[in-house]
Amino acid sequence: MMYPYITLADETEITHSQVLDVEGTPSVEVHFERPTEQGFDSARCVLPSYVWKFNHGYSEDEIARFEELLRNNAHLIYRYAAEGGIRCA
Repeated sequence: MMYPYITLADETEITHSQVLDVEGTPSVEVHFERPTEQGFDSARCVLPSYVWKFNHGYSEDEIARFEELLRNNAHLIYRYAAEGGIRCA
């Protein structure tokens, strides 16, 4: 299951998985998706390794900005992943 995290100004939706056990390491997959005229741009990164599983449509600069966002927000993403997503009132 993927949980919503944030929507950026360019309509990129960022979602994350629950905490996963990857070879004994608590991990979270973070998915990026933006609508385009042809469908969607999408990319997925695995924390804590910051390995990108795939990237379809995002530039290297965009991926670098996403990685910086992840490094600044990883603690929150892990917290929300452990809690089953962000709770909004």
